[in-house]
Amino acid sequence: MRHESATLLLYRPVNQQELDLIAASGWLAFPPRLPEQPIFYPVLNEEYAAQIAQDWNVPYYGVGYVLRFAIDADYAAQFPIQNVGDRHHEELWVPAEELNEFNQHIFGQIEVVSVFKS
Repeated sequence: MRHESATLLLYRPVNQQELDLIAASGWLAFPPRLPEQPIFYPVLNEEYAAQIAQDWNVPYYGVGYVLRFAIDADYAAQFPIQNVGDRHHEELWVPAEELNEFNQHIFGQIEVVSVFKS
Protein backbone atom coordinates (compact mmCIF):
# COMPACT_ATOMS: atom_id res chain seq x y z
CA MET A 1 0.00 0.00 0.00
CA ARG A 2 1.33 3.44 -0.94
CA HIS A 3 1.48 6.18 1.68
CA GLU A 4 0.23 9.54 0.45
CA SER A 5 2.20 12.46 1.81
CA ALA A 6 0.40 15.28 3.54
CA THR A 7 0.61 18.57 1.70
CA LEU A 8 0.95 22.15 2.80
CA LEU A 9 -0.70 24.93 0.78
CA LEU A 10 1.56 27.91 0.26
CA TYR A 11 1.13 31.21 -1.56
CA ARG A 12 3.55 33.37 -3.48
CA PRO A 13 3.02 36.97 -4.62
CA VAL A 14 4.81 37.60 -7.93
CA ASN A 15 5.21 40.19 -10.66
CA GLN A 16 4.71 39.63 -14.40
CA GLN A 17 8.34 38.69 -15.09
CA GLU A 18 8.36 35.96 -12.43
CA LEU A 19 4.93 34.74 -13.56
CA ASP A 20 6.22 34.39 -17.12
CA LEU A 21 9.16 32.27 -15.92
CA ILE A 22 6.83 30.03 -13.90
CA ALA A 23 4.53 29.65 -16.91
CA ALA A 24 7.56 28.70 -19.04
CA SER A 25 8.26 25.85 -16.57
CA GLY A 26 4.81 24.44 -17.32
CA TRP A 27 3.57 25.84 -14.00
CA LEU A 28 5.79 23.34 -12.16
CA ALA A 29 8.67 25.37 -10.70
CA PHE A 30 9.78 28.71 -9.35
CA PRO A 31 12.73 30.38 -11.10
CA PRO A 32 16.14 30.72 -9.44
CA ARG A 33 16.57 33.67 -7.13
CA LEU A 34 18.66 36.66 -8.17
CA PRO A 35 22.08 37.04 -6.51
CA GLU A 36 20.74 39.72 -4.16
CA GLN A 37 17.86 37.43 -3.07
CA PRO A 38 19.27 34.81 -0.67
CA ILE A 39 15.86 33.59 0.49
CA PHE A 40 12.79 32.26 -1.34
CA TYR A 41 9.84 33.06 0.87
CA PRO A 42 6.44 31.64 0.04
CA VAL A 43 3.82 32.76 2.55
CA LEU A 44 1.46 30.66 4.63
CA ASN A 45 -1.83 32.39 3.87
CA GLU A 46 -3.58 33.95 0.92
CA GLU A 47 -4.49 37.14 2.78
CA TYR A 48 -0.84 38.03 3.34
CA ALA A 49 0.10 37.14 -0.26
CA ALA A 50 -2.68 39.40 -1.55
CA GLN A 51 -1.50 42.23 0.69
CA ILE A 52 2.03 41.96 -0.76
CA ALA A 53 0.74 41.75 -4.34
CA GLN A 54 -1.48 44.82 -3.88
CA ASP A 55 0.75 46.98 -1.68
CA TRP A 56 4.16 46.21 -3.18
CA ASN A 57 3.90 44.61 -6.63
CA VAL A 58 1.14 46.79 -8.08
CA PRO A 59 2.78 50.14 -7.22
CA TYR A 60 6.21 48.96 -8.38
CA TYR A 61 5.32 46.77 -11.39
CA GLY A 62 1.74 47.76 -12.26
CA VAL A 63 0.46 44.23 -11.63
CA GLY A 64 0.66 41.63 -8.89
CA TYR A 65 -0.35 37.99 -8.91
CA VAL A 66 -1.03 35.59 -6.05
CA LEU A 67 -0.03 32.01 -6.73
CA ARG A 68 -1.03 28.92 -4.78
CA PHE A 69 0.77 25.60 -4.70
CA ALA A 70 0.96 22.45 -2.61
CA ILE A 71 4.21 21.06 -1.27
CA ASP A 72 5.11 17.94 0.67
CA ALA A 73 4.47 18.96 4.29
CA ASP A 74 7.18 16.71 5.72
CA TYR A 75 9.77 18.21 3.38
CA ALA A 76 8.61 21.78 4.08
CA ALA A 77 8.88 21.24 7.85
CA GLN A 78 12.67 21.56 7.67
CA PHE A 79 12.42 25.26 6.80
CA PRO A 80 11.80 27.86 9.48
CA ILE A 81 8.59 29.85 9.56
CA GLN A 82 9.31 33.52 10.13
CA ASN A 83 6.79 36.04 11.36
CA VAL A 84 7.64 39.39 9.78
CA GLY A 85 4.94 41.67 11.18
CA ASP A 86 1.31 41.07 12.04
CA ARG A 87 0.27 37.64 13.30
CA HIS A 88 -0.71 36.51 9.78
CA HIS A 89 2.57 37.72 8.20
CA GLU A 90 4.19 34.29 8.16
CA GLU A 91 6.72 33.17 5.57
CA LEU A 92 8.55 29.91 4.96
CA TRP A 93 12.23 30.78 4.53
CA VAL A 94 13.93 28.58 1.96
CA PRO A 95 17.60 29.28 1.19
CA ALA A 96 17.97 30.23 -2.48
CA GLU A 97 20.46 27.42 -3.11
CA GLU A 98 17.79 24.89 -2.09
CA LEU A 99 15.08 26.17 -4.46
CA ASN A 100 15.71 23.51 -7.14
CA GLU A 101 15.13 20.73 -4.61
CA PHE A 102 12.16 22.63 -3.15
CA ASN A 103 10.60 22.70 -6.63
CA GLN A 104 10.91 18.89 -6.81
CA HIS A 105 8.59 18.59 -3.80
CA ILE A 106 5.73 20.64 -5.30
CA PHE A 107 2.60 18.55 -5.92
CA GLY A 108 0.77 19.35 -9.15
CA GLN A 109 0.86 22.74 -10.79
CA ILE A 110 1.33 26.22 -9.44
CA GLU A 111 -1.88 28.18 -10.00
CA VAL A 112 -2.87 31.84 -10.17
CA VAL A 113 -5.59 32.62 -7.62
CA SER A 114 -5.67 36.45 -7.76
CA VAL A 115 -4.62 39.28 -10.06
CA PHE A 116 -4.27 42.91 -8.96
CA LYS A 117 -3.66 45.81 -11.37
CA SER A 118 -3.18 49.55 -11.04
